[in-house]
Amino acid sequence: MIKRKLSFFTIGILILSLGIALTILSKSGTSPYDALLVGLFRSIGLTVGSWEILIALLMIYLNAAVSRSRPEYLALMTAFITGAGIDFWLFTLQNWLMPISCFSQFLLLTLGMVAIGIGTSLYLQAKFAPIPLDRLMLILQNQAGWTLALSRLVISIVILILAFLLHGPIGIGTVLTAFFNGSILSFFMPLATKLYKI
Repeated sequence: MIKRKLSFFTIGILILSLGIALTILSKSGTSPYDALLVGLFRSIGLTVGSWEILIALLMIYLNAAVSRSRPEYLALMTAFITGAGIDFWLFTLQNWLMPISCFSQFLLLTLGMVAIGIGTSLYLQAKFAPIPLDRLMLILQNQAGWTLALSRLVISIVILILAFLLHGPIGIGTVLTAFFNGSILSFFMPLATKLYKI
């Protein structure tokens, strides 16, 4: 069982971080959260992956306050691996994935969105500490009775405002990911659950 959990966790994070990198490289706008990370990178410095880790630390305390529980420090490990994965994929792919047409940009964006949905649904099966953003989504689902899609949408709108203020890469892709990432995740979650139980 532990081996299966580790496999789903590792493969899921690898696919998730690849998806994030693909949306960033699509140059058509990223998810609101990733737009915030890139905006911080452009405005202050460090790497996109580093901001993933730092923002995760802040969100760990936010989640603890909202759920009235202890801070989930194990989630920092998930964020650390995700941040390292994002930086790895960006470094590896940025020199040969340079979309110049609208079609190639849309293709990269779509592949990235699907990879994010698949990766998230897989790593959540391990039931290790999820990325703090995903934990907040689950907290809202449980406490407010919202669907995964609605929880993700509300969080995305708030983060989108912050990304806009920091001049993050906001575009048509940002709108698409804000409205469809939750639905994509909802589609893949039952499939990943069935796969995990096989």
